[in-house]
Amino acid sequence: MSEEHTYNVNLSWKEKRIGTIGSPELNEEIEVATPPDFDGGEEDIWSPEHLFVSSVSSCFMTTFIAIAEYSKLVFENLEINATAKLGKVDGKFEVAEITLKPELVISEKKFTDKARRIMEKAEQACLITRSIKTEIIFEPRVSIN
Repeated sequence: MSEEHTYNVNLSWKEKRIGTIGSPELNEEIEVATPPDFDGGEEDIWSPEHLFVSSVSSCFMTTFIAIAEYSKLVFENLEINATAKLGKVDGKFEVAEITLKPELVISEKKFTDKARRIMEKAEQACLITRSIKTEIIFEPRVSIN
């Protein structure tokens, strides 16, 4: 596998503050818009802010699954709640922090420590969180089914 990877995203403006993003590598497109918190924003459409937080949570998921598979950790479910806090820094908006709350369900209590360690490794190894300056507040939870 090459050490360099390329990901292509194309955006087409539709109207007002709404556009459509897609990729030549993917079949689906996503409608995006300014969030309703801002002037001219739209409700019920994915915003850049939602996509930013989604990239952090989905990167954690894919990294966790890869490490869990390698470590032979069997789990029953993984749910991740992620929240971004937007604020002004030097008079300009930025995502100041993201709280990532993954909840992992396993079937055997004896693997709780292993599961927690793998979750922590995944948070540290996620290439998206390593690529951004936003503070990540990590609150993992393991429960037994």
